[in-house]
Amino acid sequence: MRTVIVDTDVAIDYLRGIQYANELMPALWDGNTAYLSILSVYELYAGMRDNETEDTGNFVNACIIEPMTIEIAEKAGEIYRRYRKEGITLTSIDCLINATAVVRGHKIATKNKEHYPDKKILLPLK
Repeated sequence: MRTVIVDTDVAIDYLRGIQYANELMPALWDGNTAYLSILSVYELYAGMRDNETEDTGNFVNACIIEPMTIEIAEKAGEIYRRYRKEGITLTSIDCLINATAVVRGHKIATKNKEHYPDKKILLPLK
């Protein structure tokens, strides 16, 4: 199986017991193919509920964390500029996650498909 960077929305769905995410994550963990951007770690901790601290920590620790690098930052800037010229404004975090996937050769598992205009980078979800 190809490596997958799990977007924050899928991580939240898993932590909150949504079926598709509950089916997806164990397969990614078993295959050692579940990656998480350091930016998603930030988003998870910034948005978690008080009773989700332990589960969030366990989830983060079960994934392989992708750090930010100069190469990823440069690629994210290119992605932002490319889509801005097309009239599409993306968030910095989404551009950086997208760039991480491109640079590292991951697919992105997300339900927020509009955050990633290049659909070839996306992992099809049920």
